Amino acid sequence: MMKKRKIGPSGEEGTILGFGCMRLPLSGPKPDNIDIDLATSMLRTAIDRGVNYVDTAYPYHSGTTRDDPGASEPFVGQALRNGYREKVLLATKLPTWLVDSRAKMNELLDFQLKRLEVHQLDFYLAHNLNTSVWDKLLALGLREFMDEAVKDGRIRFPAFSFHDSYSLFEKVVNSYDWVMGQVQYNYLDKDYQAGRKGVELAAKKGLGLVVMEPLRGGFLVNQVPEDSVKILKEARPEWSMPAWGFNWLWNQPECAVVLSGMTTMAQVEENIALAERFTDNLFTAKDTVAIDKVRENFIKRLQVDCTGCGYCLPCPSGVQIPKNLAFLNQYHLFDGEGPRASCRYFFGVQLSPPERANNCVSCGECLEKCPQRLDIPKFLAKTVEIYQPSKA
Repeated sequence: MMKKRKIGPSGEEGTILGFGCMRLPLSGPKPDNIDIDLATSMLRTAIDRGVNYVDTAYPYHSGTTRDDPGASEPFVGQALRNGYREKVLLATKLPTWLVDSRAKMNELLDFQLKRLEVHQLDFYLAHNLNTSVWDKLLALGLREFMDEAVKDGRIRFPAFSFHDSYSLFEKVVNSYDWVMGQVQYNYLDKDYQAGRKGVELAAKKGLGLVVMEPLRGGFLVNQVPEDSVKILKEARPEWSMPAWGFNWLWNQPECAVVLSGMTTMAQVEENIALAERFTDNLFTAKDTVAIDKVRENFIKRLQVDCTGCGYCLPCPSGVQIPKNLAFLNQYHLFDGEGPRASCRYFFGVQLSPPERANNCVSCGECLEKCPQRLDIPKFLAKTVEIYQPSKA
């Protein structure tokens, strides 16, 4: 039997393992070529085994850019036919970067409901909240839109997904009566973005918490350095790399649902088995010591000792210094082109052109404000070399 934890205000419970529909198996080379038969079998198998939380979003499995609707939502609508919709809590997300008016919010929600073949969503998340969109969304009436959508029955619960600093997370959480928040969180990202402080704040506010990227897109399975793998294998020879990632999260009762973006039936079977075996006393103090050592090994790879305090801001040139330095560190955490390509993608998504490191003019104002006394212009130049190399 798979554990459930409270995620809604009326006692709604989500299974500790959720099915994320962002990395479905493909039948062709393009991201929108979902292998419908295999993906449907995977999702329905998970539901039949007890998984009751299904997550998708407007851009998932888009064949071009995130501005275009992807193939994930229509797939989910089809896969949940024949009684499966009634067995799950269904979540999708408002593509906030496309919103330019209150009317656009309504237009997008109605379009997504049709794609998902439903009249009501359990959770509707404002997608990818960050500093570049937050103030604009408030000015356009995001909170009023959520209230309206709950009142007219199109959604049950207003929620948000988040990719930014803890300071903004705190502001978002305190700005509205959200029911649920979704954050990136794993044993490596304990202090990244919202981090553990955000998890604790969500619990204090009574928010249901959904965790995304529990295995860092698979990097905490396939890209863990050999010395760290050895530490984990010595501590628990019987545990796989996914077991470490999931058990660390499930050991924290604040984490209601942990999403997994599964691409094979074998992953579905393994993750369900892990969820079924988990008990509240499974993860021990000895296991925590092992994970802490592995995290320390990763931290040694960091290029700059930036704490993300933000004292260096505002930059006269508009550069979001802590975010750029965070991406410099992220690039060096893992080896291989796969993780680095992912870093480049998110650099382009999460930093607008005016916020990027190439706008630094080395004025030196940040040097006087940084409590760590970092040579910020030097590190920003390294960020440019990685993410914005000259095409000359």
